[in-house]
Amino acid sequence: MILRIFFLILGFFLMIVGLAHIIVYTNLLTFGYTVKEYFSYLVTRYECWYFIVGFLIEAIVILRKEKKNVKCI
Repeated sequence: MILRIFFLILGFFLMIVGLAHIIVYTNLLTFGYTVKEYFSYLVTRYECWYFIVGFLIEAIVILRKEKKNVKCI
């Protein structure tokens, strides 16, 4: 249970960091970048991948079922 909470917090933190960088990089559109150039730039930045990694970690933690320890007597 504690491990699930740890990974949930880790995923949330990674999503926040990644999304913050994605929002900051939207300023590139005001400098004349096209949307295609913007997304190709985002793919090359590892900070923006934190959002996807964090989302996957949270999805796995939330959707994974708990194993029940059933003792047969």
